[in-house]
Amino acid sequence: MSDMLMKERTEEGILILTLNRPDAMNCFNFDLLAELGETVREANFDMSLRCIIITGAKAGEDPKKWSFSTGADLKERRTLTEDQVRRFIFTIRNTFTAVEQVRVPVIAAINGFAFGGGMELALASDLRICSSNVIMGLTETSLAIIPGAGGTQRLPRIIGVAKAKELIFTARRIDAETALQIGLVSKVVEPDKLMEAALELAREIARNGPIAVAQAKFAINCGSEASLGVALPLESKAYEVIIPTKDRLEALAAFGEKRKPVFKGE
Repeated sequence: MSDMLMKERTEEGILILTLNRPDAMNCFNFDLLAELGETVREANFDMSLRCIIITGAKAGEDPKKWSFSTGADLKERRTLTEDQVRRFIFTIRNTFTAVEQVRVPVIAAINGFAFGGGMELALASDLRICSSNVIMGLTETSLAIIPGAGGTQRLPRIIGVAKAKELIFTARRIDAETALQIGLVSKVVEPDKLMEAALELAREIARNGPIAVAQAKFAINCGSEASLGVALPLESKAYEVIIPTKDRLEALAAFGEKRKPVFKGE
């Protein structure tokens, strides 16, 4: 594997993934997508993992030049045949779906420009926080294409159909405060505070029962698209997974003993 994706693991079980092509504004080529996809798929089998944070490598000290990701590598795109473009879209769509479906919560720490596929990666994440310098948008129609990594489907589900149509049809770029107002991100902080805020959120998640968090994510992801008649039994089945766990008994014991529980994911 290359060094296009930097990986850092904290003692609390938080995996920080940094898209590491700062000279190319952290845009996606086949190699970066392959590394991200393999890392996320392997995360499903790491039982000590509690949360994933995805961010972009910084280019220099000026926050105005930082980028989360500007999407597809257009230099690479110009060299691709039509068949290779189809393969790229297939790959990026499946990679971001793997991010969406990975067992643990994913936080997108958006620290600069997030256009096209970069914004689509953020949309595939469970939670999004951003720095005040962020400019983001699904800008594909300005390039005579459409979002191809889930943007036309995930953005309406997050901010509503009408607003999503407006942003996609116009290829509009929005700032951090606008993203906060429309519910695209849940928090805006200063650039030098972003990773601190992301880690604080990740630690808040990591303190809870890991099996319960994973089952809650499963129930929300799978139930939100179903009728209530299907979704409520799905929630019940997710709950049944938790009943025989040691963590559930540990939580009850800790409550009775007036102490913090120690969860092991068992």
